[in-house]
Amino acid sequence: MTSNNPSVFLLMVNGQIESANFPGYDDLYCKYCFVYGHDWAPTSGLEEGISQITSKGRDSCQRLVWNFPLDITFKSTNPFGWPQIVVSVYGPDAFGNDVVRGYGAVHVPLTPGRHTKTIPMFVPESTSRLQKFTSWLMGRRPEYTDPKVVAQGEGRDVTRVRSQGFVTLQFNIVTKDMKKLGYDTTSTEQAPATHLAGTEQPYGT
Repeated sequence: MTSNNPSVFLLMVNGQIESANFPGYDDLYCKYCFVYGHDWAPTSGLEEGISQITSKGRDSCQRLVWNFPLDITFKSTNPFGWPQIVVSVYGPDAFGNDVVRGYGAVHVPLTPGRHTKTIPMFVPESTSRLQKFTSWLMGRRPEYTDPKVVAQGEGRDVTRVRSQGFVTLQFNIVTKDMKKLGYDTTSTEQAPATHLAGTEQPYGT
């Protein structure tokens, strides 16, 4: 590959999982992982991580602040399957067991620059009152065996979920050689969808 005639483009992502708002819950930590298409490959940085436990602030917002760093670089020949970040939040229940407090996912921003994204989180729900009671009694609430399913469409339509909380992320995005390969991501947030067809759909759908 030469700089004048590149065969791949690069997507550099850094930033942080900044904070969360989960009314009624405290002492939470989060995990993250990236989900991406078959034509994508990470070249440096971390694909997944786990944060420290944080407690609510004393201000009126009562935010949970992590400021947990993100840093990864991808290379690809095709924008289809544009990377998503999946965030899972966990914390103790009344019995001291770690249980999931929320899942959420968002695409890495398409345009270079600084971006702030707020993800609405959700938790899976038991499908019957008996299952709900059993989950409460055993101290185990429903959760996904693989959080990456959150970024994929397959099977999501048969999962009962409930909205719960929000997580705010900050991204700093740099791209390289995309324009040389014919992809324009320098305009507004909405415009690249016309140039990068298919990138707005969750990978796997």
